Amino acid sequence: MSAIPIQPDTTPMQPDANLVDELRNQLTGEVIAPGDPAYEQARQVHAGGVDRHPAVVVRPTDATEVARVVTIARDTGLSLAIRSGGHSVAGHSVCDAGITLDLAALRRLDVDVDQRTAWAQTGLTAGEYTLAVGVHRLATGFGDVASVGIGGLTLGGGIGFLSRKHGLTVDSLLAAEIVTADGQVRHVDADHDPDLFWAIRGGGGNFGVATRFRYRLHEVDTVVAGMLILPATAQTIASFVSEAEAAPEELSAVAEVLPAPPLPFLPAEVHGRSILVAALCCTGPPDEAEQTVAAFRALATPVLDLVERRPYADVFPPEEELPPLVPSFHPLFLDGIDRDAAEIVLDRLAAWTAAIPMLQLRVLGGAMRQVPADATAYAHRQQRILAVAATFYERRDEAAEHEAWAADLAAALPGAVSGAYVNFLGEVDEPRVRDAYPGPTWERLVEVKTAYDPTNLFRGNHNIAPRSER
Repeated sequence: MSAIPIQPDTTPMQPDANLVDELRNQLTGEVIAPGDPAYEQARQVHAGGVDRHPAVVVRPTDATEVARVVTIARDTGLSLAIRSGGHSVAGHSVCDAGITLDLAALRRLDVDVDQRTAWAQTGLTAGEYTLAVGVHRLATGFGDVASVGIGGLTLGGGIGFLSRKHGLTVDSLLAAEIVTADGQVRHVDADHDPDLFWAIRGGGGNFGVATRFRYRLHEVDTVVAGMLILPATAQTIASFVSEAEAAPEELSAVAEVLPAPPLPFLPAEVHGRSILVAALCCTGPPDEAEQTVAAFRALATPVLDLVERRPYADVFPPEEELPPLVPSFHPLFLDGIDRDAAEIVLDRLAAWTAAIPMLQLRVLGGAMRQVPADATAYAHRQQRILAVAATFYERRDEAAEHEAWAADLAAALPGAVSGAYVNFLGEVDEPRVRDAYPGPTWERLVEVKTAYDPTNLFRGNHNIAPRSER
């Protein structure tokens, strides 16, 4: 994986006054230019090391205004970045010298409790949506972080706390409203522009600006969920993965193996030692869920146990206020992880000097495996484990060595399977993007891209270029 491009600190460019005036004349939403009080905050994203200065940041209020921005970007040739929640690891949520289209003002949510569906605009976060539909004891599965925008998460597939029980986020996607490169606002579903609907279920932001999604809602009320921290030994890691694979599909689990940071809720005696931080979520009858979770508590004496019965709407863990760190992610799939593989992980983590080095492990399967591989653009349906070798560090000029470390850890793991999850990719070249879309999936995505975005207007992403650029 190549490093996230880092721009040198420069004086923000002055935008074309005519462009800013045109946008302000055509939009009721905010138009923020360099020098405006809100500009510095508007250009910030979650990933550290991204210091880009757009010519203008716009926040349209509806799909029609989004279409006007798309048309202006197309006609002027300016680069275009789309921001939902701003969590892109690669920093794709903001651009240099172009238009950053921020969907933050698109926040409407219409819930049909009887039909168990919801129309949600893409400025909402996963946490906001989950809280709102949770009052009806309903849910749609997103990821495992509340502040992530539903736009990018959904377009990349969506792996999270309900994946084994109810599938990926895109498996609950019934329809979408999307603005394509020709400036049209399209309603797409299985019967309308079905190729485009197929492509946006995993193909990322290559095909337009998604402004609304219609989701299926599932009955999810009380769950047994929360954070469980165990000492990380080779036996604990291997046993955790084994238990997660053997558990009923009601159980979804994600574990992060890392040296314990000096956080106040961790006992001082474990700071710097290897720990396994697990986020567990088990749906179904609470008594049965308690029995399922008991197997994980029995793996070792917990350092911290916050797993309890709670509404699903409270399932997202609190997000620590940490200094902005530069991330390097290397996602891969694994056929399994045994004690030997776990020893490799522990050795590599102990030897690295990053602020936070880790290996994240997500056990897959269940409902997401029941969907045919060609049904959506997310095609990795039969993979067993999603792993992410990750490191977070402070100095931007050290990107290359940290990227190399993450890639080397991934390469050292036995049982690695070709592939990648696009939502966890950093700034990479085309061969690595193709890992996310195996075989005929890539070719079909190229055809859809060529049909709907022949000039590659939507290139600020993990890009699938049209035929004209090949």
